[in-house]
Amino acid sequence: MLRRTKIVATLGPASNDPKVLEQMVRAGVDLVRMNFSHGSVQDHVKRAETVRAAAAAVGRTVGILADLQGPKIRVRKFENDKIVLHKDDIFILDATLEALGNQERVGLDYKDLPKDVTKGSVLLLNDGLLEFDVIEVKGHEIICKVVRGGVLSNNKGINRKGGGLTAPALTDKDKEDIKTAALIKADYLAVSFPRNGDDMRLARELMHAAGGKSLLMAKIERAEAIPALNDIIDASDAIMVARGDLSVEVGDAAVPGLQKRMIKMARAKNKLVVTATQMMESMISNPIPTRAEVSDVANAVLDGTDAVMLSAETAVGEYPVETIEAMARICLSAECEDEEHSIDHRYANHKFTRIDQSIAMSALFAASHLNVKAIIALTQSGSTPLWMSRMNAGVPIFALTPLRETLSKVTLFSGVHPIEFHSKGRGQVEEWQQIEARLVELGLVEKGDMVVMTIGEAAGQAGHTNTMKIMCIGGYCKS
Repeated sequence: MLRRTKIVATLGPASNDPKVLEQMVRAGVDLVRMNFSHGSVQDHVKRAETVRAAAAAVGRTVGILADLQGPKIRVRKFENDKIVLHKDDIFILDATLEALGNQERVGLDYKDLPKDVTKGSVLLLNDGLLEFDVIEVKGHEIICKVVRGGVLSNNKGINRKGGGLTAPALTDKDKEDIKTAALIKADYLAVSFPRNGDDMRLARELMHAAGGKSLLMAKIERAEAIPALNDIIDASDAIMVARGDLSVEVGDAAVPGLQKRMIKMARAKNKLVVTATQMMESMISNPIPTRAEVSDVANAVLDGTDAVMLSAETAVGEYPVETIEAMARICLSAECEDEEHSIDHRYANHKFTRIDQSIAMSALFAASHLNVKAIIALTQSGSTPLWMSRMNAGVPIFALTPLRETLSKVTLFSGVHPIEFHSKGRGQVEEWQQIEARLVELGLVEKGDMVVMTIGEAAGQAGHTNTMKIMCIGGYCKS
């Protein structure tokens, strides 16, 4: 059984070894996340080469997601690396402090924080483990009273409860990193902390100016992003439900409902969606997941997410391969429970403006009403399989293309499996024979299987899919 839901794995010290990376690809990684918060240009180039070499060794296509760091809203370092704060302690966040922090105060990476808060603001540090009430702002100093104490160590993040920080989504570092993403031909570019669609449109302009073709993914992690969701999704190719910072800003109880809403909105707009953060967190140090983590991953699958993402589990965890294997098992099991295979009725009275989109919907309709084994989409741009992937027809979709960038792009599409295919036929009959032989060789279909194929008469041109065929492997159908 082919898994519909894709797995994104973050690279790091635990997965730098080419042998480990190859094992991860065999275990089921579809897309790797390269965290641009760490590493040089040379590091990113080398890592991208290693990923593609590992994928080639296994015989699979693996996409690359370049994840921009975004604004660093963090405390700076302490004299002894950390301090312990207690309830009702007075502590100062000092935007001009260059010396190491101590028990009374610490410096800030984000120098404009004093302008973004006022008396009564609530600041949450270290993913919300510590809570400060702002009791006064004096110039560059934010004087706080500790509401919930604990250990505060070097470089921990700061969020304002309810949002409201004005830091731009794209820093100078991010703008340089976009050039690096273009250089390594990243398939997706994740923009951290976008506030609105304009942040995404700027990122797209910068990517195009750098000569890159990466698809844009908006990480939804700011409170300000929630009322702007429609604009952000319209300006993006994909979104990430980034539950860490989002949970801190809007409150943990609000996140499950927002997750479901965002997945539904993205799919309705024919955009991709990744669900992320702490999905298998316990497997950083344990060989099996908790029951709660199993349910979390399964529910994201049942919600309709295109992909589930691993962060520290594969970047620094002790069991990166086992984590991917466990996640793959959970996704497959959840998909077996999703029995809704009929075409989405929102298209029943829809008037299409594009021929290729109407062909995609026709293929889905046919697949959901016939005993079809697979949908075969010959594609240049990947648009036809993208539209098909927005609904679950209950059968795998094989995207056949000669283009590396399209193969890598569709690695994130739910239910779509990339297959490199170079047509050598002198006509459609010979081409179909080659396609049939290729799929049989890979063990994806067998003689007697019925399949639906979409193709364009103007071969090799993007956006020209205009034909749907229902065909039988070997020239006859089992039933």
